Amino acid sequence: MSQITMLSAKDVQKILQVSQAKAYEIIRSLNAELKEKGFYVLQGKINKDYFEERFYGKG
Repeated sequence: MSQITMLSAKDVQKILQVSQAKAYEIIRSLNAELKEKGFYVLQGKINKDYFEERFYGKG
């Protein structure tokens, strides 16, 4: 499996050019949205497709 499906806080930090603390805050917020929709989430990681959908309207 070579295709990246999950982003770490470091990835989010680089993509958005924010601090590590802000990256974790964003991940927590997006994971809370996913959890509300009934998805399982991994602490400190966010699904790449969902991240792109929420930030760039892709989807």
